[in-house]
Amino acid sequence: MSNELSTPSQHFAPLRWLVLAAGLACGAFGPAWGLDLAQAWQAALANDPQYQAARGAADATRERVPQARSQLLPQIGATAQLNRNLLRSERPPGFLEGNEVVRDRRYYNSSADALTLRQPLFRPQLAAQLRQAKALVAQGDAQLDIERQRLVMRVTEAYLEVLRAEEQQRLLAVQRASLAAQLDAARKGFAAGSGTRTDIDEAQARLDLQVAQELEGLQAVELGRRQLSAIVGQPVGALSAIAVERLPTTPPREGLEEWITRAEGASPEVTSARAQVAAAREAVDMAKAEFLPTLDGTAQVLLSDSDSPTQVNSKYNQKSIGVLLTVPLFDGFATRSRVRQAGAEVVRAEGLLRAASLDLSNRVHREFRGVTEGLARIRALEQAVRSSEQLVQSSRRSWQAGARTLLDILNAEQQLGTARRDLATARFNYLLSLIRLRALSGELAEPSIAEVNGWLVPAP
Repeated sequence: MSNELSTPSQHFAPLRWLVLAAGLACGAFGPAWGLDLAQAWQAALANDPQYQAARGAADATRERVPQARSQLLPQIGATAQLNRNLLRSERPPGFLEGNEVVRDRRYYNSSADALTLRQPLFRPQLAAQLRQAKALVAQGDAQLDIERQRLVMRVTEAYLEVLRAEEQQRLLAVQRASLAAQLDAARKGFAAGSGTRTDIDEAQARLDLQVAQELEGLQAVELGRRQLSAIVGQPVGALSAIAVERLPTTPPREGLEEWITRAEGASPEVTSARAQVAAAREAVDMAKAEFLPTLDGTAQVLLSDSDSPTQVNSKYNQKSIGVLLTVPLFDGFATRSRVRQAGAEVVRAEGLLRAASLDLSNRVHREFRGVTEGLARIRALEQAVRSSEQLVQSSRRSWQAGARTLLDILNAEQQLGTARRDLATARFNYLLSLIRLRALSGELAEPSIAEVNGWLVPAP
């Protein structure tokens, strides 16, 4: 009999080797640090490349305002010109010079220095350009807020995904130990003549499947840790686990419509879409302003020396002040086309705003249902776990009394393991829905991160 059946120690050797290899692989990337959620958030703020790119884009967009404002301020320029000139001249001969044409050739230097000032007095297009720049800056800031919100969710989801994978792995290990015990009991019963070979095969098959699930779980843990490490910019060690007793167990006091209203007022996606509409409308005003005349104030100081070939060696000091009026007459209907194009962009931006509002409402509804229904599902699964634990105990006593078979115990054990894993998944899904709901309503800032961090138990 011992020659036909493998022992548990032989069966689990590949799993132990894989666990050891996974540990060595994680350590190959450098030292790892224990993290709670607040520490992971601060590390992600400093190291996440997507957020750093968004910050750079927002900083670049903010420069649009001073650039647009500069067009409304005086424009001062200076020019200096120095030339070496060759002057050739011909003139008819004089009375005493004969009949040949008199030709003259001479070199001389000339210079012209100018200081010019231009002040826009009436340029509606520049005023609209400044307003558009402010709208674009508001949109850029909203985009940064969007990326910050996404970073919060990416960090939180990656962090909780690692905890979920580790919890699933722990539950699988508990179930594997129980199945190994059942396999050992089946072998002993078969050796004593009270069991059957079918009991051994059934227990072995369940155990083999459990080992395969553990191997898959190890890959999920390693992948989750790599994803979290990529976000926070450093290897991660032990993570703070969820303290089940600290989780909020009461549904939100506010109703769905109140959550939607709060989200619409705080959502950076909606803010960005509104700023895009404002920028598109200012683009229409800019295009229409091309029909209007412009008026500039001008002032100039001009110093010239031998600037005219007819008055070589003459110096001039000229000062002028005045206004410059420019009236557009005809540009081939290009301005009309730009007005129509800008109007179409307004329609597009308004459509995107409505779409963003509807999408936000749907997401708030989904996460609100995830919170309220998640609590009910957690309570139901907690009862299912208690019932499954009682079923396992009853099945074992009945098996010892000869009223149940080993298959009944294995089925009860499998049902208990499934219920425990479903309960753990329900708790993580509920927590994610709660965090997403707060993020959508604009609450997920540092204080909320600290509150969520308080639901965790510090890593050993």
